[in-house]
Amino acid sequence: MPRYVIARRFHVDEDQMPMVGRRSRQIAEERYPMIVWEHSHVVVDDAGRVKSFCIYEAPDEEIVRAHAVELGSHDIEAIYVIAGDVTPADFPLDQGSASANGD
Repeated sequence: MPRYVIARRFHVDEDQMPMVGRRSRQIAEERYPMIVWEHSHVVVDDAGRVKSFCIYEAPDEEIVRAHAVELGSHDIEAIYVIAGDVTPADFPLDQGSASANGD
């Protein structure tokens, strides 16, 4: 099933985000059981606006957008299909290669 990164800008303050998170989970579980909310990174930008970058598994982008409309309190800035995941462990450092400074 496809996975998505959803970039959102919220219309609520940071202290209201737990309520928004509970509502998001409730909507997904009750109305969109085919969605899996994996996790979210919540940030506050330089202007004090709350934003999030959420990882969802869903059959298609339309279902992600329908869930977002029901949730309200935010705008979607972008939705991206995840092509893959990597971690630093995926790039082992070969002790025999050149050093980081190019030597």
